[in-house]
Amino acid sequence: MFLRHTLLGILNDQNPPAPEGEIPRSVAVRIPSRSAHAVVLTGVRRSGKSVLQAQMMRQVTATSAYCNLEDVRLFGFGPADFPAFISVLEERTPRGGALFLDEIQEVPDWQRLVRSLLDRGWNVCLTGSNASLLGGDLGAKLTGRHLSYEIFPFSYGETLTASGERPGAASFVDYLDHGGFPGYLRDRNPQVLQELLRDIVQRDIAVRHGVRETRHIMNLVLFLMANTGQAISLQSLTKALGIPTVAQTSRLSQYLQDAYLLFALPRYSPSFKKRVVAPNKYYAVDNGLRRAVSPHSTIDLGHRLENAVFLALRQRGEPVFHAGEKDLWECDFVTDREAIQACAELTPYNQEREIAGLLRARLLPGKLAKKRRLLLLTISQRDSLTIDGVTVDVRPAWEWLAEA
Repeated sequence: MFLRHTLLGILNDQNPPAPEGEIPRSVAVRIPSRSAHAVVLTGVRRSGKSVLQAQMMRQVTATSAYCNLEDVRLFGFGPADFPAFISVLEERTPRGGALFLDEIQEVPDWQRLVRSLLDRGWNVCLTGSNASLLGGDLGAKLTGRHLSYEIFPFSYGETLTASGERPGAASFVDYLDHGGFPGYLRDRNPQVLQELLRDIVQRDIAVRHGVRETRHIMNLVLFLMANTGQAISLQSLTKALGIPTVAQTSRLSQYLQDAYLLFALPRYSPSFKKRVVAPNKYYAVDNGLRRAVSPHSTIDLGHRLENAVFLALRQRGEPVFHAGEKDLWECDFVTDREAIQACAELTPYNQEREIAGLLRARLLPGKLAKKRRLLLLTISQRDSLTIDGVTVDVRPAWEWLAEA
């Protein structure tokens, strides 16, 4: 157990990160500065959660406290220390103040601590890097008492703010190449992203889940990042990567998603059963990370564009699917409001295929069936096509992302 004076010394010694040139995050406008609910910021490591938390803290500096739970001096901190921790907090900061807890998943049974703090009138903001741990345990222990927000690496608009560049095809292609991890963008050393991937696999997957052999995890994440936007079944992944069982492939895939390295996109179907069994597509959390660890040396601008469009849709928070019938038609993204194809360049050779997918997706059941906007996003082209009385808008993806 930790002594009170030890906890007091650690809290007095800690300070939230405050790097130079920090960028305002677009998600911040949706996050309340004070709330009776626990505010939870989740996302991949090094995406800027702690800096965003520090920005929020500065709004309530006089009545706030901060604790980084990854501090090595807090190793072993657990439920037996909660009463002393709360006592020290109330000694330093009046009850009813704001408490910012960084990387909360490092503490066993942390939900009890958060529940106690909320019951005592504290405003609590948490960050964490594990979707399953935070999502499942929050739902079980803090039902109706939390507000969750996903934090991603910089969006295209945020990278423009950071770099001072103007929106346009050139800056957008640069964004597709390098992504938005703030730490990487400072000097663009790919080793930063390669080490980040290894750290996440080791700390957030292997250690947390007791996985002794990381070979299958690394093979799986590298394969899926190199093949974003392709529908891949668990059976084919198992066979291609030599993983012993489909169940193990499924489990490892979920670990990668829980660590926010990858996102699975299900195929659209009004039947829940068909939606579950159909192959998912997978997308990387960041194009820069994807490029830094990909074995492919060829330029795959179309796949990077598709990945960027998915991330923008994910950040909107509305349900999104891919759609299609094997060897007949395909639409990259379908929501209730839109059907979207991502195509680096529209040409006479691919125009019929791309538009056919949009027209078929328009007819899929949904709240706005037959009223979906049909959108074809390219690197720089702009046009408006009318097919059988139906309009397809062709727009530069950088323009669409800058508005997102």
